[in-house]
Amino acid sequence: MRTSISLLHRTAAIIAFLLILSFFTSSVLVELFGSEQAVTEVKAVIFFSVWILLPCMAIAGITGSKLAPKASKGILGTKKKRMPFIAANGMLVLLPCAIYLHTLASKGQFDHTFYWIQGMEFVAGFINLTLMGLNIRDGLRLKNKRSPCLSTEN
Repeated sequence: MRTSISLLHRTAAIIAFLLILSFFTSSVLVELFGSEQAVTEVKAVIFFSVWILLPCMAIAGITGSKLAPKASKGILGTKKKRMPFIAANGMLVLLPCAIYLHTLASKGQFDHTFYWIQGMEFVAGFINLTLMGLNIRDGLRLKNKRSPCLSTEN
């Protein structure tokens, strides 16, 4: 049972990380090299893909809590302390930004408001990618501690 929860946790976390990374990368690239039509298309894809991201984030959070319900110190404690910030940043900054940017882009409103919100989204996205990346790194460290044959120490 624990193994299936662990697999579900890892899978949901990796999918969430990759989605956010793809949102961030595609937004940067389309802003630098794309047309307004391309920006509109990327914002639409992000808007619809967010509805895949949200359950992945929820699953990662719930399964993480089930795997280490009492952890408050060490690597697990550190991972758990990052999660409320990742969740709040996602729900209170990134989700509203994605919705609003999609709305503005679909109306062709590429004005200072659009770019100000886009800048906020870039900062918040970078922060979440960094924190999630740290959690993935720490999760791999935990896995390597539990599996001596996977450890790089010989």
